[in-house]
Amino acid sequence: MTATPNLTLWGVGTSRTIRPHWAMHELGLAYTTKPIGPRTGETKTAEYTKLNPRQKIPLLQDGDFSIGESAAIVAYLSRMYSTTERSLIPETTREYAAWLEWCFFIVAELDSTSLYVMRRHRADALGPIYGIAPEVVAQAGEYFRQQLRHVEVALADDRQFLMGDRFTSADILLTTCLEWAIAYGVGICDNAQPYLERIRKRDAFQRAVAANVPMAPITPVPAKV
Repeated sequence: MTATPNLTLWGVGTSRTIRPHWAMHELGLAYTTKPIGPRTGETKTAEYTKLNPRQKIPLLQDGDFSIGESAAIVAYLSRMYSTTERSLIPETTREYAAWLEWCFFIVAELDSTSLYVMRRHRADALGPIYGIAPEVVAQAGEYFRQQLRHVEVALADDRQFLMGDRFTSADILLTTCLEWAIAYGVGICDNAQPYLERIRKRDAFQRAVAANVPMAPITPVPAKV
């Protein structure tokens, strides 16, 4: 870990951009926000395209190193900047493997295969671009609910977090998908309701929500003392 990391996060306003904001607040990191949004033309400027040829947000700059994809950014931050006092990643090999499994499951099955499919084909989202398809949206929502049964089992018996009594970045990924599902009217499993209520009370989550607001000023965000 560097003594004084120079962190800049590009991107606000989506369920994916909030993830790295949240991770950095959990880790107590100071960073600068570049509040550009998707499909605004801001990701297609020469400056940003040079940093990220994919022209997607979020993007994290850590000194002379850049990394995109929200889950990858969160995993990088978790590995690079977790400390004994503030950690988002398990320590033992098998717990780390279980953490990876949850992260991949959430990104692949809940996000990409379900929620983003809905986003691409909803009339009030990206449907006008990719094609409005109500049946596809309905099937994707049903698939989400089916896959969420694995989360319901994991959170049984009042389990605090996905990894037991320890909050990790897997919870960041899951929470953003749960919030997304609620916004789309998909509904979430019973065990996820109290889980989500607990998560929403976290100071880092509330600070991340504020930092993720579109058109926020480009100013350094101080680490929590």
